[in-house]
Amino acid sequence: MNFLRKSLDNIKKPFGKGEKYERFAPAINAFDTFLFVPNHTTNKGAHVRDAVDLKRTMVTVIIALLPALIYGIYNTGYQYYIQTGEAFTFLDAFIHGSWKIVPMIAVSYIVGLTIEFIFAIYRGHEVNEGYLVTGLLIPMIMPVDIPLWMVAISVAFAVLIAKEAFGGTGMNILNPALTARAFAFFAYPTYMSGNKVWVSEAGNVDAISGETILGSLAAGNNVNYSFFEMFQGAIPGSIAETSTLWVAVGALILIFTGVGSWRIIVGGIGGAAIMGFLFNLWGANALMSFDWMNHLVVGGFAFGIVFMATDPVSAAQTNKGKWIYGILVGIFCILIRVFNPAYPEGVMLAILLMNVFAPTIDHYVVEGNINRRKKRWAAAQLKTA
Repeated sequence: MNFLRKSLDNIKKPFGKGEKYERFAPAINAFDTFLFVPNHTTNKGAHVRDAVDLKRTMVTVIIALLPALIYGIYNTGYQYYIQTGEAFTFLDAFIHGSWKIVPMIAVSYIVGLTIEFIFAIYRGHEVNEGYLVTGLLIPMIMPVDIPLWMVAISVAFAVLIAKEAFGGTGMNILNPALTARAFAFFAYPTYMSGNKVWVSEAGNVDAISGETILGSLAAGNNVNYSFFEMFQGAIPGSIAETSTLWVAVGALILIFTGVGSWRIIVGGIGGAAIMGFLFNLWGANALMSFDWMNHLVVGGFAFGIVFMATDPVSAAQTNKGKWIYGILVGIFCILIRVFNPAYPEGVMLAILLMNVFAPTIDHYVVEGNINRRKKRWAAAQLKTA
């Protein structure tokens, strides 16, 4: 490690202050901070001042994402082979999934990091590690056969509009990964919905029907999957959103390390469960009659509430605000699923909507705390008078 440290220091000399390539220092420093812990601390922005730096936080999130990603790679191949009727092994399914998903991850990182490097050089600041997570999240929530150029444009839109336009990492009000998915959904709807986009190469094989469970219910069709199959994730859907089991493993990692807010996760589950139960009592259509427990394990709800809603930048910051924020995400997710047949998923729009209202929630929580303290102070003054 000392040899690597000395080599990097020698490479960085022409990029030092006052040197010939000083302007490009943020780019070369990015490689340094990727390999070694930064030797400086933040002095502004929405970062917590403690011993856990941004890189450690991002790496923790990536570790938490890996179980869902690995299963998503396997499930991509599994869905393809199980619906074509071809014989296959675990390795066959994993290789097929990797062939589809790894290029998407590569495109996401290449496009996103290129834009981040350009803005870092232009603004003269360091390249932050925030995109390490965003760059992995974006392909994980996309359909498996979306063209790579659409992934590239969606990434560029998200980084430029949802992140850099607000000042970069720690300053954005919307979750960048969900912004990329929202852009792709509205810009290229035929590649983001329907019964052919969720299973690899479904458009080329007439025998494949890859409709999601929520899509089938919205169309008035029956669902033949068991609760265990839905919980395990052996169903069509976005690349890494289908398995609530492996998302739960990631949730435990985030909660145990203190990176993810358990209040938001529990609040979101509670809000969705209550709303789903109330609709079960009504039961006017297939989505309303869909058991409330099933609502929690299908679509992208679990993935969204664990990895998207808990984004420490775009979510609520106060403890009480996190409860309110999480509960409302869960409620709106089920409401959108039930009342919007054109988009039966719901969690993406619910989280983006609450991203916008998160500062307002925190404002009224803080104001409420101030008013209660004022009343207690006034009451104490009256007693001493």
